[in-house]
Amino acid sequence: MSAGHDHSHAPANFDRAFGIGIALNIAFVAIEAFYGWKINSLALLADAGHNLSDVIGLVLAWGGALAGRLRPDARHTYGWKRASILAAFINALLLLVAMGSLAWEAVHRLQTPQAVEGVTIMVVAGIGILVNTATALLFMRGRESDLNIRGAFLHMAADALVSAGVVVAGGLALWFGWTWLDPVVSLLIAAVIVVGTWNLFKQSLHLLFDGVPEGVDLHAVQALLESLPGVQRVHDLHVWAMGTSEIAMTAHLVMPQGHADDAFLKHATDELHEHFEIEHVTIQVVRVPFTPACATLAPAGTLTTPPTAAVPVHPHAH
Repeated sequence: MSAGHDHSHAPANFDRAFGIGIALNIAFVAIEAFYGWKINSLALLADAGHNLSDVIGLVLAWGGALAGRLRPDARHTYGWKRASILAAFINALLLLVAMGSLAWEAVHRLQTPQAVEGVTIMVVAGIGILVNTATALLFMRGRESDLNIRGAFLHMAADALVSAGVVVAGGLALWFGWTWLDPVVSLLIAAVIVVGTWNLFKQSLHLLFDGVPEGVDLHAVQALLESLPGVQRVHDLHVWAMGTSEIAMTAHLVMPQGHADDAFLKHATDELHEHFEIEHVTIQVVRVPFTPACATLAPAGTLTTPPTAAVPVHPHAH
């Protein structure tokens, strides 16, 4: 068995961003929850509850990122990289449950609307716009390269928009006396968050079950491998995400003329990295296949099934 691995760069470190983001949001949750309780505003309390879940989400994401940096050992040969995928999944699940509870309460509040203080809502939510925008900016540079970081960025950016919606609702309630607007805005907040979170939920669940990451077309990977000199066909091919920022691949190459040399393996590894950003490559060369063929692949280099549904994971070298 031959393997090629590129360990040239370490994943970006967002410890400072996580620390600042968590501190800012804890402070804001306390402020928002206090004033929401004081003026009996469901919109503020809903947003405070959502921001609290985001604090939990940031803690989970940070924990996942830290776990992913733990060195492999004899019991965990890949390390703990998948912790970042698990953190993204739990984060999404918590948000979906929280928004279901919020929607249930808002429906009940619609039946008995209560007056709220529009000015207080607008001021507190305005602070939320600043806090959430600042937190989102902390994760902006990592949003394209790591699902875990992208989840944190999208949540904070969405929160800024939600806070802006609460400001508008507070203004309309103040000027027109629409008491029903507070629970309606709460329902809209829940809907916006569920829509954004559902995609993250599906992506993280897909990766937890070794789904093929987005940006990796299994047809194209097989075609590239079969185009290499001396390769008759690909007998076995698997591509999966090791974590939210690394992709791995294993393949059995049928080469009747015999085993390839290091130059061949290096060329194959470089091509896979250049075209698909696959960093962790393991290639086994055989003259005649001696294991059952993978159900995904057909003889003569044609896939019998469409590529696995893709979800975004953009790798960095580890």
